[in-house]
Amino acid sequence: MIKYIALFTFLLFPLAACDGEKKTVNVGEGAYALQISTQSGKVYDFAVELALTPAEQSKGLMHRTTLAENAGMLFYFGAEQPRSFWMKNTLIPLDLIFVKLDGTIHHIHENAIPKDETPLPSQGNVGAVLEINGGLSKKLGIKPGDTIKHQFFNL
Repeated sequence: MIKYIALFTFLLFPLAACDGEKKTVNVGEGAYALQISTQSGKVYDFAVELALTPAEQSKGLMHRTTLAENAGMLFYFGAEQPRSFWMKNTLIPLDLIFVKLDGTIHHIHENAIPKDETPLPSQGNVGAVLEINGGLSKKLGIKPGDTIKHQFFNL
């Protein structure tokens, strides 16, 4: 009996240790849940792909011809510093949402021009960039100061 109690305790302990960990919610097909909360009180749900490695980040959304309206790509860098993106080999217009590590939207570059190699700077230190369909930020009323809820941000 003591052997079974010890085994049960051993198996239960790792589960309890993991209980407080933040988890990324997978919404299928390599997409993860992300929410944007506006200062006006609206909340928008997105299914985003993650670009975490240098290889994923250098490819981004290049060569894609479509992007679902509630989809996007989150580039997470883990440290805040000035960032700059371009649209080389990107075939669809995108809004680039530059995000602080606390999840606050710092700057939005709306409707980046497909295939344009002009640098698009963050206009300050950011730790992540969210790319969504071009013009969607304006359509939804997303602005600097709004917040993003995702496990990577300290909200």
